[in-house]
Amino acid sequence: MNILMICTEKLPVPPVLGGAIQTYIAGILPHLRRAHRITVLGVQHETLPNEETIDGIHYVRVPGGIFDTYCDHVVQYVQAHSFDLIHIFNRPRLVLPIRQVAPHAKITLSMHNDMFQLAKINREEAEQVVRQVSAIVTISNYIGQVIRELYPEAEEKLRTIYSGVDSERFLPGSHPHMASTRKQLRQAHGIDQKTVILYAGRLSPNKGVDKLIQALPELAKRFNDLALVIVGSKWFSEEGTTDYIAYVRSLAKRLPVPVVATGFVPPNEIQNWFAAADLFVCTSQWQEPLARVHYEAMAAGLPIVTTARGGNPEVIVPNENGVVVERPEDPQDFVEKMTQILSNRTLMKKMGDNGRKLATSLYRWERVASDLLHVWQHVEQTDLSSAQAVVPVEAPIEQVVEKPMLEPIPQREKAAPNKKRKKTFVWAITT
Repeated sequence: MNILMICTEKLPVPPVLGGAIQTYIAGILPHLRRAHRITVLGVQHETLPNEETIDGIHYVRVPGGIFDTYCDHVVQYVQAHSFDLIHIFNRPRLVLPIRQVAPHAKITLSMHNDMFQLAKINREEAEQVVRQVSAIVTISNYIGQVIRELYPEAEEKLRTIYSGVDSERFLPGSHPHMASTRKQLRQAHGIDQKTVILYAGRLSPNKGVDKLIQALPELAKRFNDLALVIVGSKWFSEEGTTDYIAYVRSLAKRLPVPVVATGFVPPNEIQNWFAAADLFVCTSQWQEPLARVHYEAMAAGLPIVTTARGGNPEVIVPNENGVVVERPEDPQDFVEKMTQILSNRTLMKKMGDNGRKLATSLYRWERVASDLLHVWQHVEQTDLSSAQAVVPVEAPIEQVVEKPMLEPIPQREKAAPNKKRKKTFVWAITT
């Protein structure tokens, strides 16, 4: 088939500025291009040409940043070209405008966030979107359930396809390809003799790294060798100080453990910090769809502490590759869950090894692409006549096809002193 993949208006593909969706697309493209003719439509960036073909994949980049601007340019491009199938990422509001100019194309959606919430799309438009698309792929059961509860008629079109990771790039720090990098990073920041706790993500209240920082004084009383690394900035490559970042810094300055804050780390270097760490902590306070850092931590052989928010727990097998914080608003819950791991080095290694095994067996990009190709094959064989005409408006989970190629990892059931070190603080900005 001749397929158009449409990214969002925020960040470019390839993921030169990062981004979960952009990383997802880049990861599966080498496998998709073997089966179909692929065009990727995305947003312009100063480091990338507006049009190019690389390894048989055609890239087209148009103005973006603002949804309406991007939508206009996307529609113009689709109107001027013909595709058998159009796969839209995370923007259900693109479906109806595209259907108007591409009445004969199959349309599928990949949902990475809860963009079907009523605050983001009105009900009448969303109902038409559900009718017009042939399949809705979600990155977690949680996202599929949100859609199902709002629009039960979407039930038969929902399919969960968990994301993936490049397990040849994200490697444990003990791996021969990463051992020297791990040692150099840790020595350069004075944490070579420490047990390094890693946070990687945006610095915003809903990501909640302040809860981890508030947990560290108590943890430092129990363990005298801790260090914290915070990788991230306020918005992907955008540096700067917000009120929240100022608050986080003020908390960190009072910690009795060394802290390294890297700022934004380019996507092609982020794996180095995972290799330098010993424990990964996701502190999400909001209903996270399923943060891709979990896959990266698993591939790097790190035990994981994550939160019972959204889809995050879906990739955790409790006490096998990580633990789940049930009350992430309470720093004490982080203390208790992290203590479980830090106090048992045998368990810590076992969790890291199990995570690595899961990453290489279940979460490779080849598997993600295979699952998506399976959906596209089903859609190709589906009669488009079932889609209703578009009426202008103002303005997974159960599976769509066959039994999934991979069963979701079973979720956990909800559960209802050392000498204190002298304070050391490093707030380093590493490019």
